[in-house]
Amino acid sequence: MENLKTFEKGTDLTAKTLAGLENVLADELRALGAGSVEPGNRVVLFRGDDELMYKANYLYRTALRILKPIGIFTVKNEQELYEKVKRINWPALFDVGKTFVVSSSVFHSSMTNSLYVALKTKDAIADSFREKAGKRPYVSKDNAEMHIDVHISKDECTISLDSSGDSLHKRGYRVGVDKAPLNEVLAAGMIKLSGWNKEGDFIDPMCGSGTIPIEAGMEAMHIPSGYYRKHFSFENWKDFDPELFAKIKKEADEKICEYDNPIIASDKSYKAFGIARSNLRSAGLHKDIMLLNKPFAKVNAESGKGILMFNPPYGLRLEEDDLIELYKHIGDELKNRFQGYEAWIITANMEVAKFIGLRPSRKIILYNGPLESRFIKFEMYRGSKKAKANNLSEK
Repeated sequence: MENLKTFEKGTDLTAKTLAGLENVLADELRALGAGSVEPGNRVVLFRGDDELMYKANYLYRTALRILKPIGIFTVKNEQELYEKVKRINWPALFDVGKTFVVSSSVFHSSMTNSLYVALKTKDAIADSFREKAGKRPYVSKDNAEMHIDVHISKDECTISLDSSGDSLHKRGYRVGVDKAPLNEVLAAGMIKLSGWNKEGDFIDPMCGSGTIPIEAGMEAMHIPSGYYRKHFSFENWKDFDPELFAKIKKEADEKICEYDNPIIASDKSYKAFGIARSNLRSAGLHKDIMLLNKPFAKVNAESGKGILMFNPPYGLRLEEDDLIELYKHIGDELKNRFQGYEAWIITANMEVAKFIGLRPSRKIILYNGPLESRFIKFEMYRGSKKAKANNLSEK
């Protein structure tokens, strides 16, 4: 088989992420020693050994999945796909007693039905086991032990083992969600994009389920992103090294520390407050993050400096007039009560965002689910911006 990838030290790996976070994830990869880091569209390609792959799952905050390619070949139709997938030595990769599931994505190919591509791949894997091991593994849509990823672009097919299993945004601490919850990976990426220096206050005045402040607490206290997860798919692989993974977890967990500056989460909805409280308790952060059941106007600055970060309503459940008033209110509160702070707001409604009435210093395109959004930075200077510039020029 042409270009078949095997399990070797320094193998190619692929990290999936959300649009707009590719460079953030690339920085995380480089920081942990990944080689040949190459950001793409919602993916980052890199090279590393099994130790790095384990670390990527347990430590990286902005990765959704870590894939290990095991076969790359050309395909022109479903039958050719079946034959080449079948030639991979599947019994060498996982035990016949493990359940498996196949996910597929197809782009610019003569094969347009991704569900049929997944079905042919399942058949090929089952028949490979039947011929080599005398029996076949079972397919399981829920709680599968082995996750196989098929990616076809034009005539090139990449077959990968998904080392993560459940998406890595499923940290394991959320026991409940409010309306339109923010993806944990998106929240972590927003925190990294903001360049938060961990000084002063971190305030989310519209916290919903509490995702942003929990991710901020994990970042500040060096809690690994996979700390609350019970399992990763790579633990079912035949070449899994449990001692190495235990060492990685132990070394990472020993770096968890206290954080003394205020992290404040608030929501005017009592339902959201209750959900956030449950999530904070699940994460063990209920004593580290100050949770309030107050509207934005009642949330006070603690130290006189810091950062606000929040995800206000976009308009799916509010009338336009109510939205305009909400965004005007946000601008007024920022101008009047948070001088000396930075504010970062993510919104998919740029028309009403204009009513904040502040000049943005930065806008970043991100996607909140399918919604193209803007992550907008506002700087609330003490005094005028002109005075701030004059003071800087005199130093």
